[in-house]
Amino acid sequence: MDSCSDYLREKCDSGLSGWTEPWTEPGTACDWLHIPLRLLCGSLLFTCNAVMWTFFSKALRHCSSSARATVTTTASNFISSAVLGTVMFGESHAVLWWVGISLTLSGLLVLHGSTPQTLQQEEGKKDK
Repeated sequence: MDSCSDYLREKCDSGLSGWTEPWTEPGTACDWLHIPLRLLCGSLLFTCNAVMWTFFSKALRHCSSSARATVTTTASNFISSAVLGTVMFGESHAVLWWVGISLTLSGLLVLHGSTPQTLQQEEGKKDK
């Protein structure tokens, strides 16, 4: 078993130590714990990817350029991973990593703040 399974089994054993009946072997109730947890993680991975692809396809439909949708989806993936990793797992990132995310956000602001040339030209023709 890997260290994660051992850690989970140890926590489960310590949590169930007062609840298990005296005729059961120690640890047998927790031997199968890693299987439903892995299935849960696999289903969450599938669900999150399905949601991401749904939003990405909707963004492609509504954006004037596929580059905007791609950059926005990629940046939101990095940012949400960083925030959730920090909140849920206590991860810490180097300052250079945060500088890179800040540059990515700045690029997104420039990308979404500018209007495409074709829209500006069409508006100019309508005014004349």
